[in-house]
Formats: sequence, structure tokens, C-alpha cells
Amino acid sequence: MPSLVSMIAPSFYSIHNDIKRQKYSNYWLKGGRGSTKSSFVSIEIILGIMKDSQANALVLRKVASTLRDSVFDQYIWAIDKLGVSNWWHASYSPLELTYLKTGQKIRFKGADSPRKIKSQKFRTGYIKFKHFEECDEFKGSSEIRSINQSLNRGGSNIMTFYTYNPPASLNNWVNQESSHAALREDTLVHSSTYLTVPKEWLGKEFILDAEQLKKDNATAYDHEYMGKITGTGAEVFNNITLRKITDEEISHFDTIYRGLDFGFASDPLAYMTVYYNS
Repeated sequence: MPSLVSMIAPSFYSIHNDIKRQKYSNYWLKGGRGSTKSSFVSIEIILGIMKDSQANALVLRKVASTLRDSVFDQYIWAIDKLGVSNWWHASYSPLELTYLKTGQKIRFKGADSPRKIKSQKFRTGYIKFKHFEECDEFKGSSEIRSINQSLNRGGSNIMTFYTYNPPASLNNWVNQESSHAALREDTLVHSSTYLTVPKEWLGKEFILDAEQLKKDNATAYDHEYMGKITGTGAEVFNNITLRKITDEEISHFDTIYRGLDFGFASDPLAYMTVYYNS
């Protein structure tokens, strides 16, 4: 088997060690284009199944039709990269990978069929690994939570990986959720970019495109390649700072304004209490 150094970008070395020690249960891996976060997860799950005879995996995307040409091919790449192709069998109907020595499986499911996700039985073992690819495409934290509640059973040391490019809007659910998740002791939130990846892995054209966008549109570059939340995701104002207002500040609010927007059709009604300091 090739050295992992030749397959994992330096930014993921410490996380690899965390996974080996089973330090965390949840890994929120966010990053821009070319950060190789999904490649890293696919390698870790292939290795994890081969090391634990009771481990199976479920890989999810919001829409099932996107699985075949994206994350499924990503896992086949990982198997080839690890040099273990003779030990794995790929099935395209249903979409799954089988470790031939033990019958352990990696299944690929779309969240557009929730009932199929809930009924997951394996010949041996349990779902030790879950991978939500492009998790920002899911409806929200409640959908993710519902899926996890159905799957987090049958074994211990379950690990869940969330990979995504952060949406531009600070208010997007996945940006809010990962911010809250960072406060949990069993969770790691990690950011990565293409700058930590060996250039030969990405190719000259990728690098040139990124650098050109940096010159032409710095904000788009920060969002697309650096994985930054740039605040341009449909807000009217993109320079808002969200924080708690202190009691001391409130004590000096001398003029309060109140407003009501009744909305239209399906738009929500909004009531606001506002202080403006000119």
C-alpha cells in the first residue's frame, strides 16, 4: 500500500491521527475548491473499513442522481489510490462497494428517499462511518439530525463526516450549524484550501484559474477558493456583524424605533425593535 503522505494533503495529517485515536465523533470539514477534503474522507473510510471487521459506511448526498458521477467515483479513486482494487467490488445497481474479504459495504444514498435511508441492515457489523457530501445541499439541520437519529445505533465509536464549501451567506444553516458544532467536545470543525495541496495534484490550469480570479474578483476568490463566508449570499447588507448587545449599551438607547412588515403571500411577517446610533 502506498504511503499516506502521497495521498493526503498536509492540512489533514493531524485529523488523520485524530481519527486513528477515535478522538472525535463528528468532523465538519469545510473548504474551498481543490482543498481535497472529500478525497481525504474517502481514503479514511476505505482504510477504516479494512481495519475494523464490524465497520460499514453510508455516504449521502441530497439528490440520489448526483451520486454516481461524484462521490461514488471519488471512493473508487480512493480504492485505486490505495492499491487495493482487487479486494473491493463495485456495484452500480444498487450503488455500493463491497470489501470482498468480509462482505462489509459502503452504500451510497440520496436524501430524496428518506425511507430507504432509515432501513439499513448489513450482513455483519453496523454503520460506523457516515459521510454527508456537499452537506450544504441538504434542507437544514433538522434533516441531518433526523437521518443521524435513524443511523446512530448498533455500535460504538461512530464517526460522521460533513464535507462542504461554505455558502456565502453567514445566515445559511450549514454555517450556523458548524459554528454551534464547534462548541461540542466530540466535534472538530476544520478549514482547508487548495494552498495546502501539492500543486502537481491540482494541475497548472487549476492554479492559473484561481490566481486569475483573485486578480479579477477578490471576493469571489475568497468564497470559491478560500472557503470564506463573504456575506454576499442574497443579503441586502453584506457588512453586518452579529453579536449580543450588552446591557451597558442598551442602557444608552435613548430613542427606540419599532417596525412591522406584514409580508406578502408566503413571506413571513416581521416585527423589529431597533435603535439607531447616527
